[in-house]
Amino acid sequence: GFGTWDFIGIGNYVNLFRDDRVLAAYGFSFGFAIVATVLTNVISLAIAMGLNAKIAGRNTFRGIFFVPYVIAILVIGYVFQFLFSNSLPKLFPEIPLIADNMLSNPNWAWVPIVVLAVWQASAFAIIIYLSGLQTIPQELYEAASLDGAKPWRQFRSITFPLISAFFTINMVLSLKGFLQVFDHIVALTNGGPGTSTESITMLIYKGGFTGGEFAYQTANAVIFVIVITVVSLIQFRVLQRREADF
Repeated sequence: GFGTWDFIGIGNYVNLFRDDRVLAAYGFSFGFAIVATVLTNVISLAIAMGLNAKIAGRNTFRGIFFVPYVIAILVIGYVFQFLFSNSLPKLFPEIPLIADNMLSNPNWAWVPIVVLAVWQASAFAIIIYLSGLQTIPQELYEAASLDGAKPWRQFRSITFPLISAFFTINMVLSLKGFLQVFDHIVALTNGGPGTSTESITMLIYKGGFTGGEFAYQTANAVIFVIVITVVSLIQFRVLQRREADF
């Protein structure tokens, strides 16, 4: 569908490692994925522990926290785009970074994307952590309290070791999902300003389907699949080894 073609062997694969735009996209994707994964799991675990406590209306709160996961991310993305480009600058005109529209700042445009991604992904992670927390017998906490264990010690010695398998699941799914970030970027920045928030998936789409680089970006997609597979396998190996240590 793109006219004549010539067989060039592994030329496209070799050129990928010489392409500054491709390398920058990989750098952005990994940096974004690491930050978003850490924030998602810290926030989700904290909220899940709060929801697991005996508080009034906790079932209602569980439903509320799951709402972001069932709403189309593009719809919410455009809401966040309006929020960061219009609402927040008017609410905080005294803060230069916010007043000047963070989405138009090449150095800070990634922050709103992280906020949106973490807000949306935390919903699913909370449910996973809640499932893990509910498997822990309350008798363990009662015994630990009688022995004088403080909340932090109970978390470190009881809670976290017993939900380590759920932690592994969330970490792997989070990192894999964030490495493939696409909808969030389309809604907020479309890869801009310039190419400062261009992820690998965004580059593959823009170059392959609208930039006339179908073969080149197909090679990029193959490399990306391999990278995600290797990263996920390494995560499983490291985190499952940690589970065994517990």
